[in-house]
Amino acid sequence: MRIDPSTLNLKEKVVFINRVAKVVKGGRNFRFSALVVVGDENGHVGVGTGKSIEIPEAIRKGIEDAKKNLIEVPIIGTTVPHNITGQFGTGKVFIMTASEGTGIIAGGPSRAVLELSGLKDVRAKSVGSNNPRNMVNATIDGLSKLKTAEHIASLRGKTVEEILG
Repeated sequence: MRIDPSTLNLKEKVVFINRVAKVVKGGRNFRFSALVVVGDENGHVGVGTGKSIEIPEAIRKGIEDAKKNLIEVPIIGTTVPHNITGQFGTGKVFIMTASEGTGIIAGGPSRAVLELSGLKDVRAKSVGSNNPRNMVNATIDGLSKLKTAEHIASLRGKTVEEILG
């Protein structure tokens, strides 16, 4: 299901800016690559990358790309419905439920995604690659795999009480 970004009040956060050099006959050509996360802090979040000769242009392209890749995050109260592991490349992020008042306990790149998704109480632990791109994409992967009890019940044609026991 495609989410229309024009209906959402999106906020953006630049996670990482990388300067890339291409060595050519006349010297070095510098470009910038920006990793950007957008979200409405109400269950929608997306990540995108942009590349350009200038930083503001790279960020603008990253925001456009992130709006095209929005996902919906199920939120139960202020936390996630269940513990989950997200994986991208060699980066793994364990996303765990937390009691109310815990806050967001997560490393830099994962924290940006969790904040903009609207989660208030959640713990995350990254294992493996600490590359910002891998960490952000692993977090997005984990959040996209989350399911609520209502969703599972509707898939199985049962009631929530039957699923939860």
